[in-house]
Amino acid sequence: MPVLGALSVALEVPSLAEGITFYTDAGLQAADDGKVARLRCPGQDRDSIILIGGAARKRLHHISLRAEKLDEIAGLAAGAGGKVVDAPEGFEDNGLWIEDPHGMLIHLMEQAADPELEATVPFEVNGPGRVTRKRRSAMLPGASYPGARPLRLGHVLVFSPDVPASVAFMTGALGMGLADHAQDIIAFCCARKDSDHHVVAFAKSPGTGFHHASFQVGDPDEVGRGGRALLAKAGKGDWGFGRHTIGSNFFHYIQDPWGSWFEYYSDMDHIDDYALWTPTNYAMDDSLANWGPDVPGDFVHNYEVGEEFV
Repeated sequence: MPVLGALSVALEVPSLAEGITFYTDAGLQAADDGKVARLRCPGQDRDSIILIGGAARKRLHHISLRAEKLDEIAGLAAGAGGKVVDAPEGFEDNGLWIEDPHGMLIHLMEQAADPELEATVPFEVNGPGRVTRKRRSAMLPGASYPGARPLRLGHVLVFSPDVPASVAFMTGALGMGLADHAQDIIAFCCARKDSDHHVVAFAKSPGTGFHHASFQVGDPDEVGRGGRALLAKAGKGDWGFGRHTIGSNFFHYIQDPWGSWFEYYSDMDHIDDYALWTPTNYAMDDSLANWGPDVPGDFVHNYEVGEEFV
């Protein structure tokens, strides 16, 4: 099981200031040197989002994944249609840098797993014949709640001109598993042990690019509160509150300054052993949501290969 989880995503962006404002409004903590901004979840000692300033337009630079057996991956990459490459300018030559068959850059690193997240208060739901919450209100006054606190980067969704080919590379060279898919339009890849339903996902587009990074928060209420609060600050598009069929997670997406998306999520399906999981090919009606508001018209538009986002 070479790939173990998601680490970070790096983007080239026109404005570091806009990016720092957006991601700190979302609850991440920033450090920057005027050229590169590094954003982390509170309490973590590693980056989740890296922004490289000075680009003419937003562009995916690379994704980083935690992995093992890097020599094995290096040997498999070429046979699966990819290639091993040198570290890009400005980044350390540590771990393994590869390109997938479509030129998407992936940085694989061997490093210890993040510390286990502290258990939160269970999200209790009273239902017919099952009353678990008694003699207390589920909700405090709205002003009692702090801002959303992203706990970790759970997954990244990127665009691909050939989703099945991208999945074949991730499963054949990087040792991941296909969790589920919807025809050849969208697919979700997981690690083979103790994995969120998906770590890397692909959506069909004329070219590669970045769609969204998804951050776990404490419970569905925090998804909803965080999404509304970030939308009020960002002032652009959003999609949510809702729940996915594929992965089962509650979601709220907010559009970043360049037309891609930031997702808060909670209650993701967990695949403890991929050998005991059966992938499903879903109909397109279930490819995006089980329930929620109407999908924005540009939710799956890849601005990196089309017109600029304004």
